[in-house]
Amino acid sequence: MFTGIVRERGRVVSFDDGRLLVAAATDAGIGDSVAIAGVCLTVVGRDGGGLAFDVVGETLERTTLGRKSAGDEVNVEPALRAGEPLGGHIVQGHVDGVGAFRGTAGGLSWFDAPASLLRYCAVKGSIAVDGTSLTLAALDDTGFAVALVPHTLEATTLGALRPGDGVNLEVDVIAKYVERLTLSA
Repeated sequence: MFTGIVRERGRVVSFDDGRLLVAAATDAGIGDSVAIAGVCLTVVGRDGGGLAFDVVGETLERTTLGRKSAGDEVNVEPALRAGEPLGGHIVQGHVDGVGAFRGTAGGLSWFDAPASLLRYCAVKGSIAVDGTSLTLAALDDTGFAVALVPHTLEATTLGALRPGDGVNLEVDVIAKYVERLTLSA
């Protein structure tokens, strides 16, 4: 489990034959879970300052990781440890879909999202964008807006987004469970 509070920006060193190597300062060990751009991955090796991950086809189909190449920055968050504060919201690292940065307007950053995900979105609710815990500020028919504070723009990869850039989206898990319980009742 994660909080969506990005701990650092890492850099993709290489991504070959399903093996992703990310330069990051986190002290995660082999077998630990680490969110990379919001995707929960398991550390399978350490190489100096780099963490190695095996990325399977399912993950490549559902996320933006397959678009990453050497030099790209990614948000990095090690898994939450028992007793640590839950500063953001409950984030699983199970990406629900890919959206796209639309641009900024009126001090808000807008993202296009699939209709299948927008149904779980509510103003003042939570969403994770590339692993970053954010609060929804507005919704329209094709997407949502968030207010990005200067710290978030500097500490995450969100400050470097350009219109059309793809992002990993994870909607609030509680909304998904509420829907499931309501449908099965």
